[in-house]
Amino acid sequence: MASTAQHPPTAPRTAPLTVGFDLDMTLIDSRPGIAAAFRVLSARTGVHVDESLVVSRLGPPLERELAHWFPADEVPAVADRYRALYPDHAITPSTALAGARESVAAVRALGGRAIVVTAKYEPNAKLHLAHLGIEPDSVIGSLWAEAKGEALREHGAQVYVGDHTGDVRGARAAGALSVAVPTGPCDAEELRAAGADVVLRDLTEFPAWLRAFEADRTAA
Repeated sequence: MASTAQHPPTAPRTAPLTVGFDLDMTLIDSRPGIAAAFRVLSARTGVHVDESLVVSRLGPPLERELAHWFPADEVPAVADRYRALYPDHAITPSTALAGARESVAAVRALGGRAIVVTAKYEPNAKLHLAHLGIEPDSVIGSLWAEAKGEALREHGAQVYVGDHTGDVRGARAAGALSVAVPTGPCDAEELRAAGADVVLRDLTEFPAWLRAFEADRTAA
């Protein structure tokens, strides 16, 4: 169920509607693709990686995950290697989450702009979106937690939608409303405790919520 807003966005109420979305486990279920990419990485490096554990904690930057499996001095090179093999192994298995396309369309239907702000390497994020037919106005990659706030502020986003407590922190850093969905590693209670203003069951609830939000915003 949705919770009530705790703090208003700082963008002027007359500003055009702009909504930011996280990517992994918010718009797309990338777990099958990421698991496949890590299996290939393990085979090529000879280093065991438990891909089931990896996909259970998606959200933070790739380098943070790799640090669990590789020596620190090897992480940058391994990250480059992973990102290079990613397109051939991770794009096709990944799917859109329920309500993802409809949520982006709902922003457009209200005359707004939809942007994706993600920790994922930007070229690979764009490959996912193109493959699944999700067409945001902008995609900004390689940003995590509070750093996401920089892009959200730059684009004037009033709302940021994500599945992780890091996404909540990013929204709050931008002065945007944090809308959370427990479709990733963080449950609803954890998202609320982190400061999410609104918690929906999943993105299928987002279009109706957004219409009500925009009606209230423009009427105020």
